[in-house]
Amino acid sequence: MMLSEEMSDIAEENLQAHIETEEEEEEIKSLIRPLQIWITSASAPICYQLIPLLASGEVFGMTTEISIHLLDTHQFKEVLCGIVMEAEDMAFPLLYSISEHTEIDEAFIQADIIIVLDDVLLNHEVQSLENYIREVSEICQVYAPLIEKNAKSEVRVISSGKTFVNLKAMMIMTYGPSIKPANVIAVATPWEHAARAMLARKLNMNTAGVKDVIVWGNITGCNYIDLSHAKLYGYDWAIWGPANFPCPLLNVIYDSEWIHSAFLSAQSSLSSRVCHSVGMLPAHGVATVLRHWYHGSPPGEIISVGILTEGQFCVPEGIVFSMPVRFQNGNWEVVTELEINETTQEVLGRLAHELIQEKLIALKEIKEMHPYGADKITSKNYLHQEMETLPTGSL
Repeated sequence: MMLSEEMSDIAEENLQAHIETEEEEEEIKSLIRPLQIWITSASAPICYQLIPLLASGEVFGMTTEISIHLLDTHQFKEVLCGIVMEAEDMAFPLLYSISEHTEIDEAFIQADIIIVLDDVLLNHEVQSLENYIREVSEICQVYAPLIEKNAKSEVRVISSGKTFVNLKAMMIMTYGPSIKPANVIAVATPWEHAARAMLARKLNMNTAGVKDVIVWGNITGCNYIDLSHAKLYGYDWAIWGPANFPCPLLNVIYDSEWIHSAFLSAQSSLSSRVCHSVGMLPAHGVATVLRHWYHGSPPGEIISVGILTEGQFCVPEGIVFSMPVRFQNGNWEVVTELEINETTQEVLGRLAHELIQEKLIALKEIKEMHPYGADKITSKNYLHQEMETLPTGSL
């Protein structure tokens, strides 16, 4: 019933309306500023577990879109392409884009967040510890200038993985002097979470109720898991109170023999469990730190991260040392009001020694590690040597 000329006019109007609609959508998209997240060594299993956590909205909020950039060497290009396709197929509403990169010169362009996962495959029969430290230093010598050149001025750098997380953070700050030290941290939460889970199993309670377990020192080396400030929430014991009423953990675990034997023995294998994990535990640790960094820690709760020291707790300045912090308003602050006894202070001094040695080797100021005191202490036996001398209240 309609003339061809009328139909042509309507078709032309529809086409024009369609073009205008597309232009409006493109303009709206151009106004969107998603968070630019770069992940190094993105072929690692932790990255595969981390992407769904970042894209789900639980970390940055349900209104924040993100773009993820996966960086690795040419030999892993096919792996990266597979991760990109799978992430796209999952159709995360907040995943604005995801891409793979194998050209190092393109790294960290407009980055808001950089997650450094680079690990070295430790085999002491092939190489010495000192050679591995120098290898980590060389990686950071490449990354740091690129971060300064390509990333945003307020970029936040997170060092994670299974080896040398403190050292990676330290070297990025050293070789990238314009990067704000407060914006570079190392993740200790996998060790903290595993210790909390162990304690919850002992007490037959929910892990969420175990708070303020502190990881001191070299996160992936010699560290000290401190229970003296740990608290329990919602635990069924002699004293009843509201849901937010805490009780000191060491007032509940009367079995000091368990703390000095089973708990310490389990700690000696903790690093092995974390390092052999398929990626869920360290990925959850990174996501937890980012969530606290962007939205703040729960009221009164502390979390352990590796930060550049400024003399807190009498730890020497200028090393990345894991200690308790609180996140608030996009920043963090060290919980310096915690009291520590002389024995714990001695332990922190020994832990700091290892990190100082790593830094000096990385900077080629010394050639080999020098032990603290007469006997050489390794990460496997250090915990037992030190903890056996600590009173229960200092654990």
